[in-house]
Amino acid sequence: MASEEDRIAKIASTIRVIPNFPKPGIMFQDITTLLLDPKAFKDTIDLFAERYKGKDISVVAGVEARGFIFGPPVALALGAKFVPMRKPNKLPGEVISEEYSLEYGTDKMEMHVGAVQAGERAVIMDDLIATGGTLCAAIKLLGPRSAWRQTFVCPCKGGLIGKYHWHASLLSLVRFELCFQASSRGRSVLGVC
Repeated sequence: MASEEDRIAKIASTIRVIPNFPKPGIMFQDITTLLLDPKAFKDTIDLFAERYKGKDISVVAGVEARGFIFGPPVALALGAKFVPMRKPNKLPGEVISEEYSLEYGTDKMEMHVGAVQAGERAVIMDDLIATGGTLCAAIKLLGPRSAWRQTFVCPCKGGLIGKYHWHASLLSLVRFELCFQASSRGRSVLGVC
């Protein structure tokens, strides 16, 4: 088996940067190219699952839409349920919602009422963290329902973290510097930031 460092380097090499998407000045970190590489995709899931095995995680919450790609296989590997956090008016039944700011606008996220019970230990998954707005909304949605919502995990992390403050640790496999400028890549990291 390849070392953790080699696995992370491979994952980083599969993520492409698309300049000026979805609007001018944004350097979009495209994980769809990671999904085209079955080994890199599997290593991504395995590294997250390895990190949380034995930590009594009962909920993996996935942020629409790319959190739906990484969340379910990690949930299955951990023996946890998967809870989707969706855009407005996509979930049937009663929901709770949270509005948040993006690096290029605002949005809202919803979760089914009763999807997370008091005392459950939760991990939140998405593909990227840039400003932290999505993370804050996800943490607020879990709110007092989850006894432990300390982690947000994603394959890559952008350079604007710090705009928001949260009580959560962050596990990112790949760090991209200068998200909103040149497409130079930062160093690979695996660990709690």
